Amino acid sequence: MKKLSRNQIRLHRKRRIRAKLSGTSEMPRLAVFRSLRNVSVQVIDDSAGKTLAAASLLDAKGKNSVDGAKELGKLIAEKCLNNKIEKVVFDRSGYKYHGKIKALAEGARAAGLKF
Repeated sequence: MKKLSRNQIRLHRKRRIRAKLSGTSEMPRLAVFRSLRNVSVQVIDDSAGKTLAAASLLDAKGKNSVDGAKELGKLIAEKCLNNKIEKVVFDRSGYKYHGKIKALAEGARAAGLKF
C-alpha cells in the first residue's frame, strides 16, 4: 500500500468538506489557501462562480506568522463589509483549525464578519 503525503491527505479532507458546504450570494464561502510562504483568502459565490473579494499576506503587508494571519483576517473582513457582505461560510480547505487558520478566523470575527 502506497503511503499518502500530508498534502494528499489534506486534499481528501478538502473534498469531504467541500461536498457539504457551498457559498451563495447571501452567504458566500470564505476559502483559505496556505502555502509555505503565503496565506491567501477568497470570498466566493459558488452559485454564480465569482470571486467577490480576495486578499493575501502581500496585500496585508504582514509576515507569514500567526500575527500576520490575524491582520489578514481583519483586512478581508473590511473588504467584505465594504461589499455589504456580513455573513460567510468558513472553508478551511482541509487545514487543521489551529495556528494561522484559527488566527485568520478570529481576526475576521473581531473585525465584524459573522460565520
